[in-house]
Amino acid sequence: MVTASESVDDVDPSLNAARLREAATREILEVINRSRDDEKPVFDVILANAARLCGAPMASLNILDETGPRLALAAHWGMPLNAFEAGGTEWPLDSANAPVQAVLEKRVVHFEDLADTELYRQGDPIRRKSVDEEGIRTFLVVPMMRGGDCLGCIALYRREVELFDPQQIALVETFAAQAVIAIENVRQFRELQTRLEREAATREILEVISQSRDDEKPVFDAILESAARLCNAPLAYLSIANEERTQVTVPAHRGTRPKFAADLDGLSVPLDDSKLALVRAITECKVIRMDDIADDELYRNREPNRVAMVENEGARSILAVPLISGGQGIGAIILYRREVAPFLDDDVTLAESFAAQAAIAVENVKQFRALQARTAEIQALNEGLEARVEEQVCEIERMGRLKRFLSPAVADAVVSSGDDKMLSSHRALLGILFCDIRGFTAFCETAEPEETIEVLQTYHEEMGKLIAARGAGVDHRIGDGIMVLFNDPLPCDDPAGDALRLAMAMRDRMAELCRGWKRLGHRLGFGVGISLGYATVGMVGSEGRYDYTASGTAVNLAARLCDEAEDGEILLSPRAFAAVEDEFSAESTGELSLKGIQAPVEVFRVAGAGP
Repeated sequence: MVTASESVDDVDPSLNAARLREAATREILEVINRSRDDEKPVFDVILANAARLCGAPMASLNILDETGPRLALAAHWGMPLNAFEAGGTEWPLDSANAPVQAVLEKRVVHFEDLADTELYRQGDPIRRKSVDEEGIRTFLVVPMMRGGDCLGCIALYRREVELFDPQQIALVETFAAQAVIAIENVRQFRELQTRLEREAATREILEVISQSRDDEKPVFDAILESAARLCNAPLAYLSIANEERTQVTVPAHRGTRPKFAADLDGLSVPLDDSKLALVRAITECKVIRMDDIADDELYRNREPNRVAMVENEGARSILAVPLISGGQGIGAIILYRREVAPFLDDDVTLAESFAAQAAIAVENVKQFRALQARTAEIQALNEGLEARVEEQVCEIERMGRLKRFLSPAVADAVVSSGDDKMLSSHRALLGILFCDIRGFTAFCETAEPEETIEVLQTYHEEMGKLIAARGAGVDHRIGDGIMVLFNDPLPCDDPAGDALRLAMAMRDRMAELCRGWKRLGHRLGFGVGISLGYATVGMVGSEGRYDYTASGTAVNLAARLCDEAEDGEILLSPRAFAAVEDEFSAESTGELSLKGIQAPVEVFRVAGAGP
């Protein structure tokens, strides 16, 4: 294996160039892989390999700094730093030297002999020093390109007059591309680190906000600490306008010298003084950036606050970002540096995010305090209403209990009236319907429990819909049996007819259900008994176990008729038939002796709707 540091005399000349270049590439890529957060080790190994493989005893790498704008020395090889410093390590982009030329024109610059150039003949001091003192003659500069942008350049120097050949120039271009990779890798790594730091700062601030509902100060302190650190501004303070928007005070600051800190603690600036940056940021709701506050009108006119910032605090570059809530400035974050180092757009974006968080904290505390005041007011009001509220709650609970055994219509009527006297025990003429499933007992003995529950659930759901739709007053359900009352507690004009119409709707729906159950092997039917007569109705039971029900001969008669009904039959008592015979057809089945009924009863079987 041949390494980049092997002598050219140790290798077969026919393989030497390619193998040494491969070894150099491997070495550079290994360093790139290890140097995620620093380009300098990559630059050093690139320059060492470029100089060695191209026969150049001296090399340098320069980076374009667009904030200057300028070209700055980033790494060198083969010459001590003081040799470069003599000619300068930073050059503005209007300089006439070769590296600047290569970067601006984005092309290779190649001088065979610096002593034979116009700048040398004109006596340019840097060119003269390079040739006369350092002995530099042949000079090659290769730009470092990323797409259409130039990031800097690599320069190689020889002390003898000897042009670099095309293969050497191509090799340096390869090294320039690798330098660009290193720059991009470090840039991306630093961007990731910065993003992670900012996300961590945001999480920390949000956590403080969540814990500081009644005090903004901890939030302000956390925000200033993060803003100063991440924006490279070790000095910071936060100003807030009062509720009347007449004065601005400073509730938090960090990094300030004692004398200026005392000034800030007692600061109260009129909000109509639009000259100061902190006031302008609030009143104009805009970011204020000043590269050097010692070079502006306020300082030259000796405005006291500006003089204090410059002379007591040493502030120079400043950034003021407003806190905005509801479209109005309510305060500002002020960051500043003691050297002239202007804040960049990225600093502004970050500071704006911190300002938004500070505004949230201010509004949260404001709302919390308003809520506390409102809560105290409501509590005071409630003290005079507690007895009444308790009474109303009891009434609501009492009425709510009615809905457990009354139909929705009846329960609503009772609740709306605010009086449940209608539910007390009394006599009433009722249409009474009893119904149940034929063959249900036998079905339960042979069916699985799950099948029994499913059939019963379907039955009650479907019958319940029909009962609710026809305005029945009360219904009771036990197993497969259902009792429905008409004409109490809500009156109706035709209790027997309403009961029969409900029964016929039930019979039709049950016929559909039974056909479906039959396909599953369940042989079930449906029977109904209806009577019309007086019964005693009302609430019975004890605390927590009340029920609204009816009792009497008419109730027993409807129940016994239901027991006698075959599948699909609706049986009527004589009085019920007399009430509906003009609308419905029915035939007598003769007299029956029914359990619990003293005398035989003539029973009528409903045939269908009348003419």
